[in-house]
Amino acid sequence: MLLPLVPRVLRTPIKSTSTRYLSSTTKLREAPRSQLKPATSTYVPTRRNNQNQLPVYPLIAIFLLGSGSFYWIVKTRAGQGESHYVLPERDPGKEQWPRSTPTLKDNPALQAPKRSKPLFSQGVGSDQALVVFVLGGPGAGKGTQCANIVHDYGFQHLSAGDLLRAEQDRQGSEFGDMIKTYIKEGQIVPMEVTIQLLENAMTHAIEKENKRKFLIDGFPRKMDQAIAFEEKVVPSKFTLFFDVSEEEMRKRLLKRGETSGRSDDNEESITKRFRTFVETSMPVVEMFEKEGRVVKVDARKGPEEVYKGVTAAFGKEGIEMEKK
Repeated sequence: MLLPLVPRVLRTPIKSTSTRYLSSTTKLREAPRSQLKPATSTYVPTRRNNQNQLPVYPLIAIFLLGSGSFYWIVKTRAGQGESHYVLPERDPGKEQWPRSTPTLKDNPALQAPKRSKPLFSQGVGSDQALVVFVLGGPGAGKGTQCANIVHDYGFQHLSAGDLLRAEQDRQGSEFGDMIKTYIKEGQIVPMEVTIQLLENAMTHAIEKENKRKFLIDGFPRKMDQAIAFEEKVVPSKFTLFFDVSEEEMRKRLLKRGETSGRSDDNEESITKRFRTFVETSMPVVEMFEKEGRVVKVDARKGPEEVYKGVTAAFGKEGIEMEKK
């Protein structure tokens, strides 16, 4: 009864090596010479089963069974109290995750009115404003030239950076807390804030000082800022672009850093600032240049020579110096 359980190998009669050898020799002797064939190697290696190989298919089955059970548990417990595995449903109209910085909806002051046309038209008459954007890489000399233009042409100088810094420290500011939070988090202040501050400054200068000519320094830094400002506030007359090489700007900033004490007047920071300008602000210059609204001034020379180029450019655009 136990015979079927015995492996076939054990039930096979084992012939000794000598018996097999004698049997083969006898057959060779009895066979005629004509039937003998030359000896050839016909060895075929025996294929052995690797008994040490891990059973892959059972492992896959266990993994799939466990994953399915986990998914079933999560689905059945969804909505029954708090669960660590249930993600909140995503609302396409809202951000998926909360932000540490306030959004535009958090500040009613940022709900700018939707306008079908800009607040001002271009010019210096009633309900008009004349805006010139001033762009150039770090160390191009924008500040020096803006001071000369303000003195000789009667422009109001508006710096986007100065407005943001002043607003965050102004007591009772409706934007101050938001600006501080974004700066603290190392994030860019939303362009809606910057544009609103520029509009407020322009409106104040028009109403209180009757000044309608504005130099906006360091703005727009990106394409969307330029488009949004011109759609909401006023189309610019042209962009004054101070053109200077990276090497020249690097020399100027390193020289300034010897006495300025500014932490960003060093080799590494200068390179990063220049790259940022090329990647973000140059597309703005190129866009306005295609529209014929860019005035380039060679800023490689000294301040006096550069200003001569500025006055010549302003003359071509029909902007004359004010009589003192």
